[in-house]
Amino acid sequence: MTGPTAQTTDPETYRALHADATALLEGWQPTSPDAASARDRTLALLAAGPVAMSRQHRPGHVTASALVLDSTGSRVLLCLHVKFGRWVQLGGHCEPTDQTLVAAALREATEESGIAGLRIDPVPIDVDVHQVQCQGGSAHHDVRFAVIAPPSAVEQVSDEAEELGWFPPDQLPEPLAGGTVQLVAPALAALRRSPLRLAP
Repeated sequence: MTGPTAQTTDPETYRALHADATALLEGWQPTSPDAASARDRTLALLAAGPVAMSRQHRPGHVTASALVLDSTGSRVLLCLHVKFGRWVQLGGHCEPTDQTLVAAALREATEESGIAGLRIDPVPIDVDVHQVQCQGGSAHHDVRFAVIAPPSAVEQVSDEAEELGWFPPDQLPEPLAGGTVQLVAPALAALRRSPLRLAP
């Protein structure tokens, strides 16, 4: 949810990212019926071409976010977002420099947590479509990933957050953004299966 650029970006700069997002979602096995519906809506959005990756696309645009887990899976990192005052996973808009959705999610998680050495499971854990105030009203088609922090992780609050906090997965804080709680179970499943899990 970092750094909107003031200038309008040529949609063609998103061509590689658009191709990656389309291939990723076409090959993805959804984690829930709601995620399957959101995936289908996002693929329909992507039919508009690379512009669907840009925040300038008023009908909606693809974003990338991450639920950050500690190396044991016993805590998740959430941010109390400055703009809407709720606890939420880390993430935000894709940038023209992002070549893949995985890279976009990892960049956002790193920028917003201040943690070096994050690792990401490249298989999405959820897709969610929700209305936002971008460009005076739009929709975020958010593709979500599980990210694993190193054992020595120390977070640093960015300009996007009032606060960062680690929470047990079954004791998430309030007020919580809609859609965040649904990430916990698939993120923990990703941690169990992922080769990216760090040794204690």
